[in-house]
Amino acid sequence: MERRNNGSKISGTDRKTRKAAPAARPAEPASLPEDVVVGRNAVTEVLKSGRTVNRLLVAEGDAQGSIREIVRMARENGAIVETVARSKMEAIARGFRHQGVLAYTSPVDYTPFDEILRLARQKSDVPFLLLLDELEDPHNLGAILRTADAVGVDGVLIPKRRSCPLSATVAKTSAGAVEYVPVARIGNVAQTLNELKREGFWVVGADMDGTADYFTADLTGAVVLVVGSEGHGISRLVRETCDLLVRIPMLGKINSLNVSVAGAVLMYEVLRQRREKGSV
Repeated sequence: MERRNNGSKISGTDRKTRKAAPAARPAEPASLPEDVVVGRNAVTEVLKSGRTVNRLLVAEGDAQGSIREIVRMARENGAIVETVARSKMEAIARGFRHQGVLAYTSPVDYTPFDEILRLARQKSDVPFLLLLDELEDPHNLGAILRTADAVGVDGVLIPKRRSCPLSATVAKTSAGAVEYVPVARIGNVAQTLNELKREGFWVVGADMDGTADYFTADLTGAVVLVVGSEGHGISRLVRETCDLLVRIPMLGKINSLNVSVAGAVLMYEVLRQRREKGSV
């Protein structure tokens, strides 16, 4: 009888041929966010199509050749152009070949500021605009647009710089409201507010140190409601430009609300007062 040593010695007929492990496949790049386009040809075609580009990123040391033309087209499109470290570009591109250029696009086109003013003048109802001063969180912007649509805001104004642009995240959070609420990008906020004053608008800013509770202010006329950023609220110059600063009373231990919640409270107060007056 053949003896085996604890099964460690196996006859040739029992031996199994071991197959070599297959070579690991190179990892495929993760999918890009819906609002990001990479590569010189892809970005060029986006700009040629007239699609709105919020920002164009160019990797350091790559602003030569065809990228010069891309930068020119982007600036004509109204996009902000930034030069960034190549490591940052690689992180955003997620493994896709970016060729030194990357664009953030908008899910919808912005409405020109003059067009929002023209439509406001033609309305039979009293116009209602919302200006967001350096709001940075796309989820807050999306939530505000959703409320703006619900209460009938005629247009939302956002600064071109130091402010969250329209993006895929904003569109998703807005639950489709981004398709219906006109949004304009503006330059100097204080100058824009002064122009609106000349058009007959009353500028009301939301500020925790405001001089009046929001429900005591008359919001039934043509109004621009100004809401500030998540961190520091309305900037000093914009605060000084407002005709009136209103506050939301806070009786608890927390001294502020999330900006999208505060904006919703104030927008619905405008609607409430106008319905009571019969102007909407």
